[in-house]
Amino acid sequence: MKKSSIKYYLLLLVSFGYNYSVAQDNNYASHNVNINIPEVAVLDLESFSGTTINLSPQAPSEAGKSIDFSSARDNSIWLNYSSVVGSMTEPSRNVTVQITSGSVPNGVNLTLQSSTDAGRGEGTMGTPIANSLVLDNSPQNIIKDIGSAYTGDGVYSGHNLTYKLNKKPGEFGQLDFDQNNSITISYTLTDN
Repeated sequence: MKKSSIKYYLLLLVSFGYNYSVAQDNNYASHNVNINIPEVAVLDLESFSGTTINLSPQAPSEAGKSIDFSSARDNSIWLNYSSVVGSMTEPSRNVTVQITSGSVPNGVNLTLQSSTDAGRGEGTMGTPIANSLVLDNSPQNIIKDIGSAYTGDGVYSGHNLTYKLNKKPGEFGQLDFDQNNSITISYTLTDN
């Protein structure tokens, strides 16, 4: 091929939109890296002996005395969570709790209180509600303002949960031993 026909061929390639270039490496190169942080919202309940608990007040040993509710408590369950939030779309999360099956027997309340985080994880841990909650079938916040955080996994990590069975004042006459109930308590990590 003659020199003039090579020039003509290159001129045709350029005029028809072909990008012809001679390989020219430089002393640098670049490429893109896409980074995707996943949304995370996971919670779990942990205990050494399983998550079924039994709450029973003690019958009196002496006639004329009331049953004793002081031993009808349990703090064997720990709530663990992992959370990654979005600063613009979901800046924080809450943990709600509610009774989703069964009912508390007449004459008593079932209360729940959460401790502060045990400090075995990292991030923006949630703040427990200061007072004990009387549980019912409506969702209630037990921990609020969780950011991107993880509590650590297992017993002694996260938030310790304390359940108490209490006699309602003035309602001893409502107690009924035929109302031995099994109830289901559900926790949900919700977007704020």
